[in-house]
Amino acid sequence: MILLLGGTSDSLKIAEELNKGHQDFYLSVVSDYGESLAAAMAKQVIKGRLTTAEMIDFIEKYQITEMIDATHPYAVEVSKNAMLACAQIGRKYYRFERPSLISEDMLTVDSVKAACEKALEYSGKIYLTTGSKTLQEFLRYLPKERIIVRVLPTVEVVTSIEKQGLSTDQIEAIKGPFSKALNRELLIHNQAGVMITKESGQAGGFLEKVEACNELAVPCIVLTREQINYPNKFSSIKELIDQVKG
Repeated sequence: MILLLGGTSDSLKIAEELNKGHQDFYLSVVSDYGESLAAAMAKQVIKGRLTTAEMIDFIEKYQITEMIDATHPYAVEVSKNAMLACAQIGRKYYRFERPSLISEDMLTVDSVKAACEKALEYSGKIYLTTGSKTLQEFLRYLPKERIIVRVLPTVEVVTSIEKQGLSTDQIEAIKGPFSKALNRELLIHNQAGVMITKESGQAGGFLEKVEACNELAVPCIVLTREQINYPNKFSSIKELIDQVKG
């Protein structure tokens, strides 16, 4: 039995390939939105954040022999919990991660605080495309009135942002993928003076955001991924599935 840690479009593609190979698996997600997407791809879906101890309990209870970690590149705590759980009870761990698209000419930072400090060097609205989960951390360092945040259009997400004190005209609730042209129009519409984004890879529309900023001469601050030494790391779904099947 396989435990697939999801939460990305990549994890749904992996689930599809596991189905094609008639592999038995559980798909783990965190949000209601993730659960609704997962239900179309997996017969067995679990929802909620799992600690290391909870992962170990689940692995032993459901006789999990292999774990595939296809969580978001920035969900590092989940990955650390998963690696530790597998190491402690001797289960195979595989990591799928999107290839990095960072180039030398990009404006990169390695922390939320550094991203905010850099953003405050520019005037105008600060356009956040980093999601809702880290918004509270950004609000520690940025003036609330300057922020526009782009997030998924779910009641859960929008409600949580309103509770943090942002008004409706500061919330852009819209689902991707976003083309370069659409990113460009949204930057113009929101009078963005600077964008903060994550190195989300090709599936996350990362280059389309950077290219739109470049065309408009809007600085694009890229929050890089934490560097983790993953065992059994893959950037090809086919190679990952072939290994799991083996």
